[in-house]
Amino acid sequence: MTTTAQSRPGAARPPAADSLASSNPTIAAYDNKARIKAIIGSSSGNLVEWYDFYAYAFTAIYFKDVFFPGADPTVQLINTAAVFAIGFLMRPIGGWVFGRVADRYGRKTSMLISVMMMCAGSLVIAILPTYAQIGIFAPVLLLLARMAQGLSVGGEYGTSATYMSEVALKGKRGFYGSFQYVTLIGGQLLASLVVVLVTLSLDDKAMTAWGWRIPFFIGAAAAVVALYLRRSLHETSTAETRTSREAGSMASIWRNHRRAFLTVLGYTAGGSLIFYTFTTYMQKYLVNTTHMDKKTANLVMTAVLFTYMVAQPFFGMFADKFGRKTAMLLFGGLTTLLTVPLLHAIADAQNPIVAYLLITAALMCVSFYTSISGLVKAEMFPAEVRALGVGLSYAIANAIFGGSAEFVALTFKEAGYETTFYWYVTAMCAVAFLVSLQMPDSRRSGYLQGDGTA
Repeated sequence: MTTTAQSRPGAARPPAADSLASSNPTIAAYDNKARIKAIIGSSSGNLVEWYDFYAYAFTAIYFKDVFFPGADPTVQLINTAAVFAIGFLMRPIGGWVFGRVADRYGRKTSMLISVMMMCAGSLVIAILPTYAQIGIFAPVLLLLARMAQGLSVGGEYGTSATYMSEVALKGKRGFYGSFQYVTLIGGQLLASLVVVLVTLSLDDKAMTAWGWRIPFFIGAAAAVVALYLRRSLHETSTAETRTSREAGSMASIWRNHRRAFLTVLGYTAGGSLIFYTFTTYMQKYLVNTTHMDKKTANLVMTAVLFTYMVAQPFFGMFADKFGRKTAMLLFGGLTTLLTVPLLHAIADAQNPIVAYLLITAALMCVSFYTSISGLVKAEMFPAEVRALGVGLSYAIANAIFGGSAEFVALTFKEAGYETTFYWYVTAMCAVAFLVSLQMPDSRRSGYLQGDGTA
């Protein structure tokens, strides 16, 4: 599968791609209906993974007393936030473990294991005894459940991105690949919606006592549905790539595809940082900096995230028409120029509609990246190390820069230097722009099926 260009240390510019369609008759025989079914099956698990991961963030305010009793409310929130952060720190391990599994034993196998692990993590949290019942074992088991979820979601990204990229029809890969972020954002929205509905149905006392468990039971049940859908998926890797000596080898990636790995790290750092800045952190920003009430901020962000989710396929189609590199350059360039003025404008926005429009504008710039995030990574690695290369590079950058976004922003704000965070985000987006200048153009080269054209 490798060529002379691939074997040079640090080589980043792949040759015209090996043909997945010709080497895998099952995928070659796919019609549009079958491809859509495959995308739904793979993305359903992605939605469940992200729903379960964010259900914790949205319910933590209710169960903080249950697992961390007797402490100051701020300390309780810090403890629950620390457990949430552990999930991010586990992602690189998940990216490595599940990447190796996907490259050596198949994408389908990896996706089945990851969704089962997420199901187990959610179920454990849903039925977990309280501190009053089992003492210190309660927060310890909560931590272990979150670690399992972090491993799972860390492995999910690389494998599902690889699978969607491999099953997608040439000329429409951007469109098909965009559904990874459609379901990722959809998972956040669904978690938020479920929590809102539960809180509307129960009073605060009931929510604190047992109502917070409901979203986790729903997540565990949804994972079972996703598991059923994924069982019917066809494998996209071949026996040849799975049995290759290079399959799932980090040594092979570092020796033969080091530049590609570092390129993905570079633009994922900026992409993850600005994504979390304008999604998960923005709700707190609207309350703490713009001084919006919590209910209004929640409504604004719900509308923003829905718009952002719906927009992804259109940006994917843009990349299909004008090229992935063009889209990545627009992402890096626009976010570098507009992040600081947009954050200043949002801080001064007194009208919720104005805030909605400004945040949406920021996320439209980010959409040039998120709509094709998994695809541009998958195109840079050959099949035998694709899931590992995509998953691990993403997980490392996401854990360091995405997972820390809220902490860094709040630290700067507390120190009285909030605008320094704006420039930090801008600097990382500039890095993404510079890295995108160096990435190969998929219209001329790429490791996915066909001749590498869009």
